[in-house]
Amino acid sequence: MRRGPSPDTRHPIAGVTRTGFLKPFITRPNIVVGDYTYYDDPGGPECFEANVLYHFDFVGDRLVIGKFCSIGAGTRFIMNGGNHHTTWLTTYPFPIFGEGWEAAMPPSWPSKGDTVVGNDVWFGHDALLMPGVSIGDGAIVATRAVVTRAVPPYAIVGGNPATVLRYRFDHATIARLLRVRWWDWDAEKITRNVRAICGSEVAALEAAT
Repeated sequence: MRRGPSPDTRHPIAGVTRTGFLKPFITRPNIVVGDYTYYDDPGGPECFEANVLYHFDFVGDRLVIGKFCSIGAGTRFIMNGGNHHTTWLTTYPFPIFGEGWEAAMPPSWPSKGDTVVGNDVWFGHDALLMPGVSIGDGAIVATRAVVTRAVPPYAIVGGNPATVLRYRFDHATIARLLRVRWWDWDAEKITRNVRAICGSEVAALEAAT
C-alpha cells in the first residue's frame, strides 16, 4: 500500500530545491512544525528560521505550526522578543545591553504567549504574523496580510490589519470538517482517501472515518 512521501523528506518534489517539507529543516527547540507542512522560497527551506524574528530563548515563547500547511515565500513571524515595555518612561531596552544597565532588568518582558498555527493553513507570499496570534485549521492568510488577532477556522483573511474577507465554507460544513480532522489520519488512510480530501464533498470524508 502506498503511503505518500515520507514527512522526513527534505525536498519531496523531484528536482525542486526551493520547496521542502519544513520539519527536517528546523533546528530551534522553540519552533515546532507538523508533518508535511512545506515552505517554498527561492533561497530554499533553509531560509525559514531567518523569518522567525525576535525569537529569544529568554522570552520562552514558541512558534507551533500544524500539519499540511502551505507557507509561501517571505512569510514572517514576529515573536515576543520584539515587544518593548510601554509603561516605562522610555521604550529603549536598556537592561539587555548590560555594563551597569542591567540594574533596570524587569522581572519579565512583555509577552502575548505562543504563536499557534493550526492544520491545513495556507499562507500567501509575504504574510506577516504578530506575536501570540492563533490561526485556525483550514484558514487562508492572503498575500501581505498582517495578522494581529486570532483567525477563525476556514476563514480567509487579508489586509493590514487582516480582517475576515469570507469563509471558505458555510458554518455547518466547517463544523463537519473540524469533526473529521483528516490531517490526523495515518498516512495509509490519507492515501486511500486522497481523492476525497481533494474533492468537495464532506460526506465522502465522513464515510471514511
